[in-house]
Amino acid sequence: MQLIVGLGNPGSKYGKTRHNIGFRFLDLLAESRGLRFDAAPRFRAELATWKQGDSKVLLVKPQTFMNNSGEAVGPLARYYDVAPNQIIVVYDDLDLPAGRIRLKKGGGHGGHNGLKSLNQHLPDSDYIRIKIGIGRPEHGEVTPWVLGQASEKDRAFESAVFDVLLGEWDRIMAGELPLAANHIHLKLQG
Repeated sequence: MQLIVGLGNPGSKYGKTRHNIGFRFLDLLAESRGLRFDAAPRFRAELATWKQGDSKVLLVKPQTFMNNSGEAVGPLARYYDVAPNQIIVVYDDLDLPAGRIRLKKGGGHGGHNGLKSLNQHLPDSDYIRIKIGIGRPEHGEVTPWVLGQASEKDRAFESAVFDVLLGEWDRIMAGELPLAANHIHLKLQG
């Protein structure tokens, strides 16, 4: 079994914010596979179940706020006995410009509070990270930036990134990160 986790904040107020890029990608992934999210109050999450061959994959949108994402993901991983290396997390990254993606396995939280919470609630941080760039504000605080809505140009970048990411999703699920990363890089550069 695998968990695919999109990070974001619950509620329509946050739906279009930069911070909710993980939720938006999971919505698109679910739609592309004909899946529907259902509330799972026991786990403080919305879940969609995806059968892929003999395997079961859970798409997870924690309904805790971003900074407490681990409070939903940790119990789910324990209940279903999913090791961290079988978890894929999709989230926003301030250090990447809009329109860029970086794939990485394991590591620290890099200042991202959602990852910090996951690291506190999972046995280790050996999960796969899909960082989707949102860029940094030129001036001012970061919080209003991540909780603000992206410009039309940034939304166009997001759409292009999502299309490329969906095209490489089977490779990512199979653990072929270097190959998927190379294809993503070539497609987004072109």
